[in-house]
Parts: sequence; C-alpha cells; structure tokens
Amino acid sequence: MNTLSRRGFLAVSATAIAAAHLPRVAFAQSAAPLALSAATRTLDIDGRAATVFGLAGPGGQGLTLDPGQRFRVDLTNKLDVPTIIHWHGQIPPNVQDGVPDMPMPLLAPGETRSFDYETRPGTHWMHSHVPTQEMRLLAAPLIVRSAEDLSADRQEVVLFLHDFSFKAPEKVLEEIAGGADHGAATAAPGMQDMGNMPGMDHGAMGNMPMGGMMGMGGMAMDLNDYDWDAYLANDRTLSDPEVVRVERGGRIRLRVINAAAATVFWIDTGGAEARLVAVDGHGVQPLSGTRFGLAMGQRLDLEIDLPNEGGAWPVLALREGARERTGLILATPGAEVRRIDAVAESEAPAFDTDLAQESRLIALNALPDRPVDRRQMLMLAGSMQPYVWTINGAVWGQHQPVVARSGERVVLSFHNMSMMGHPMHLHGHAFQVVGLNGRTVSGALRDTVHVPPMSMVDVALDAGEAARWMLHCHHMPHLASGMMTEFAVTASA
Repeated sequence: MNTLSRRGFLAVSATAIAAAHLPRVAFAQSAAPLALSAATRTLDIDGRAATVFGLAGPGGQGLTLDPGQRFRVDLTNKLDVPTIIHWHGQIPPNVQDGVPDMPMPLLAPGETRSFDYETRPGTHWMHSHVPTQEMRLLAAPLIVRSAEDLSADRQEVVLFLHDFSFKAPEKVLEEIAGGADHGAATAAPGMQDMGNMPGMDHGAMGNMPMGGMMGMGGMAMDLNDYDWDAYLANDRTLSDPEVVRVERGGRIRLRVINAAAATVFWIDTGGAEARLVAVDGHGVQPLSGTRFGLAMGQRLDLEIDLPNEGGAWPVLALREGARERTGLILATPGAEVRRIDAVAESEAPAFDTDLAQESRLIALNALPDRPVDRRQMLMLAGSMQPYVWTINGAVWGQHQPVVARSGERVVLSFHNMSMMGHPMHLHGHAFQVVGLNGRTVSGALRDTVHVPPMSMVDVALDAGEAARWMLHCHHMPHLASGMMTEFAVTASA
C-alpha cells in the first residue's frame, strides 16, 4: 500500500472536519421547521462523475436532532420526478409515514410537505419509498441524540453505506431479472411506472457473480444477485476514503447504517476493538468484537476505544460472499494514512446463516411480559428464475393483509423457505426478536430483522395506531418484484 495523498488527506480542512463529525443542528422547539430537500447532487466515484439523488438538510446530507427535539421538517421536492420519503426507525402518525398513496400521494416536483411528530432517539435513516429512487441514493442519516449522547465524552461518527451502479436503476432491475415476463406480479407502491418486472431466463444462475453462491447443507445460497459498480461509505470508495480525525485514546461512537439496495455488509474494525451497544437504534447488552454484520435497512452502534498512541485505524465494510469492500479511516493528526485496496484477498463469509450474531443480542429494554393475543406465520419465498419474491405466496396487490387490533400483543413468525436472505422491515412499530429457529430468546428490539435462508425468526410487538402499515423485504429488487404486504391494524373493540 502506498501513502495516500489524493486531496491532501494529511491537510485537515474545515470541510473534512465537518464531514467527519455529525452535524449538530440544535434548535429550540419554537424555532422554524428544518428545511430538507430531495435534490440531485454529483459524486466523484473512482474519478468518474455520477449524478445521484440526496436529502440535503441544514448541515449537509441528513438530519441530526437533539434530545426531545420534535421532527418538525418541511420537505421540498427539488427533483423533476415525484417522490416520497419514509423515516426509517421513527414512528410518526401513519399519515406522515411516507409510503406512496398510503395514505398520502407522492410529492410533485416543486411541492413542499410539512411533518411534525415526536422523535425516537437512536441511529435511524430516511429514504425514498420508491425503490428505483433509493437505488439512486435518495437516502440520508436521521440521527436523534439522547441526553447521554450529549453528555458523554466521545466523538460521534456516521458510516453510511450504499451500493451503486452507473446504470439507471430500471436497467439494473432488468438485468437482475433476466428477460422473460414473470407473469402477474403487481408493482409495489411507487413502482407502477416500471411495469412488470421481467423474469430470469439465464438458467441455473449462469449469470450469478462469482462468490454469489455459497453452499448450505448441500443447497446453494444466493448471496449477491448483482455486481455493483461501486460500494460507498459516506459517498466515497476506498480509492478516496473519508479520513476522520480522532484524538489519541479517544472514544468513538460509530453509527453504521446499511442503506444499500441489495448488499449485506460485515463491519470490520481491524486493530480497534469494538463493542456493539445498539441495533436499529435500540440498546443491547454490550457485545465485544471486531466484526459485526448488518443487512439492508439495519443499523449498528459501535463504541471504539482508541489506543493512547497515534495511528490510523481503517473501519471496513466487507461485502458478504465477495471480496469487495469500502469504509473510512480513523486517524490521529499527523498519522500516516495508507491506501487500502477496494478488493480484499479473500471473500467475506455469508452473514449470520446460523443466526449466531442475532442469538447473542439481548435487549436492554425488553418488551414487558404479557400474553400473546395473536400469532401469524409469514412464509417468505421466491426464486431467481423467474425473479419473483412473495410473502405467503402472494406479491403486492394480490396479498392478504396481516391483521391485528390496536393494543394486541402480536407474534409474527418469518419462515424463509428461499435460498436468499430477507431483511424484513415493519413500518410504524418496534418489535423484539423472541424466537430463532424455534428456540425462545430475549433478543434485540428492532424494526428490521434479517431472516437467513431456510430459517425462522419470531418477533413480538404491540400493535400500534389503527392504520395500514407496510411490511416488506428491504432488498430493493425483491421489493420491486412484489415482496411486500401490509400489517393492517384496526381499532380495539
């Protein structure tokens, strides 16, 4: 590796410092709403210009709110296409949840819509609920600090992960699916303009990328159904990574957000020992290690205590089942920062196929014990050929809603009968993982749970506002081809 010199990383600029730390946007509750804009922006990706989407707030991409600060935001659509934004991890009133026509329509170009709701602390994010727009990077961090965050003697850093293609998302989806019409699958909300997704016709996964299939009990798991052009950490690749200036012996709170469309990552802190202290914005009993995984839509909070000597510590995101990687570098002033190859020498393993990581997570604030009022099995299925993904045998538009009454304790059992993992996300609720392959656990509180191939995960929740809430896979090509249903909550009797 050679010494990294591009953009003069050893010269610390005010811009680099601002990017390295979370922007602090502290406003009194009586202050005017924050302005947030969906707009285009240009990135330099390995020396090539790329026009993408983004969510620009007062301090740059994304929003950071202080303890108790309400989400008072005026969202303006500065794009030339309609859009709508979902506040992933927050629980706003259903009317503000941000799903096309459920119940609010997309924002027209030039339109502004106001939001005002009570926030939930933690590491969250926001993104378009139109899959092709999320694939164009219409997403950003949404961090709500706690009182402890403000008082703690530590530096906060965000690691926001994407996969990226220079091709139009519609073309990417077409290539993933192959060529033939996949039949009657109905487009998910926001996908109506795409028509039916074509089915795969390449036979025996002949076009699968190398490393995309790994054995599991004699069967082949499909880990990656597309080779992206780049894997981004805070909009950059390892040819030009973000270098975060840190203090010797300092403590870091690293907030990791997987905003990728279809890539699971391992977070590898290398020579810096880490503690996993929260998932999806909810505290867990600290778990020590140097490698933790997260699927699409999930978040990890890691605490890292740096050594007392100076140096540089890469934090890398490794693509599961493949050699590609991205990341950022923590470096003390004056430390030598060496170039890191974007392709590792060996493939990273598949993520949590045996649910080993999930089984080690224990919620700090578990749901209160109470009798279960309703149980529902959700069968997750699909195939690469034709490329159709279903919940309970149906695509969106042909689905039967999962039903509950407001206030009921509900257990949902996700049973994955396919050979791809599915990160399942429920809007409007936090749930607790309570069962892993039939074994009872007191697991993490989450809003997105990864269900590996041929596995079952049970989650418990208390049904909230009487409304239609989306329940879907956060793998965007799976969502685009129909893998979504609704959790329909009715008023209590």
